[in-house]
Amino acid sequence: MTNTILKSQKHPLSEYINRLKSGQALLKDSPENVLEVVGILKSYGIVLDAYSKNLNYIAEYQFLEMFPFFKYFNGEISVDKYFKFMWHDRINFEYAEYCMKGMLWHGGGGLDKYLDSDQFKQLAKAAIDAKAIGNLVLMPLNKLFPDFLPDLVRQQAYYSGLGQFWRVMSDIFMTLSDKYDQGRMTSIPQVVEHILSGLVAAANLPITFAVNIKGKHYEIIPKSVGLTFLMDTAVPYVEAIFFRGTPFLGTVSYNAQAQQINPDQSQFTYGALYADPLPIGGAGIPPTLLMQDMRHFLPDYLLEVYYKTNRGTDNLRVKICETFQKSMFCVTTAAVLGLAPHPLDTENPEEQAANQSYLEYWMDRFLTSRLQVVNS
Repeated sequence: MTNTILKSQKHPLSEYINRLKSGQALLKDSPENVLEVVGILKSYGIVLDAYSKNLNYIAEYQFLEMFPFFKYFNGEISVDKYFKFMWHDRINFEYAEYCMKGMLWHGGGGLDKYLDSDQFKQLAKAAIDAKAIGNLVLMPLNKLFPDFLPDLVRQQAYYSGLGQFWRVMSDIFMTLSDKYDQGRMTSIPQVVEHILSGLVAAANLPITFAVNIKGKHYEIIPKSVGLTFLMDTAVPYVEAIFFRGTPFLGTVSYNAQAQQINPDQSQFTYGALYADPLPIGGAGIPPTLLMQDMRHFLPDYLLEVYYKTNRGTDNLRVKICETFQKSMFCVTTAAVLGLAPHPLDTENPEEQAANQSYLEYWMDRFLTSRLQVVNS
């Protein structure tokens, strides 16, 4: 017991280890933080609802379409909607695809493992063959490049997987906002507990994927595979998007000789918990699209906070990013607590030691994150 305590005190972020053990969160508790976190998650929940619907639409209704010009329209095409789309008076679904590709690239979890299995290859082949019959583009393409279409099906599976994950998260964030409006959400630990309860309740929801081709049903991810919400989409999402991410073009050199990007993907620290809000406020940086989307749905009480700060809303996207990072440390707290090997208030010395090692692993990853900045 004594050794465990001493070890905790030696870690540079021992304050946060002790905070988690005492029932607190990575983000310090204050009325201002509660207001900001709930407000930004309300906006984020609305955006995730739109992202989720579009990702699921693309997966099911744009399956193996080589030229999906209207994939962001969700099947509702009109002249008015087209001009709004071209004028960017719309949700930026490109960011949803950016996250999907990040998950696809980093992999991890049961979904990634299943997509390399023989069962997936067989099911994908059946769907590809059905789609290619009579298709003058797919038939020769499939014969000339037999690995190309299976890779597209693998990508469609990630469209669906992320869409299903965000569907659950959107509901969690919207009910969080409802509780706040009712006066039932007054502290950061309560926010974390709400998110954790939502994750636990949805943990075993099945992740499945199927498409209809010429009137026939084709399973790509059958329920029998056993993929579930928490371990096969939520955990890989946190790893790929919160932690690893991808280097932003224009901020670092992609030239291998410059050696600005670590060749080991597992060492990437370009995710949401590390990102500098200043570049994210500018064009060409993918999360700017998310900040732009969220600015349309900010609750009035959060806008009032921004109006009272220096520069008001002139740097609104930067402010949104700073608040968003606070909220993501709350979501990360819920994930850390939910995946802990033992209850953090355990009195068993062996379990305490296991928890200590577990928490120090996370703190090692937070060393270069913005954890201390959001708490300053």
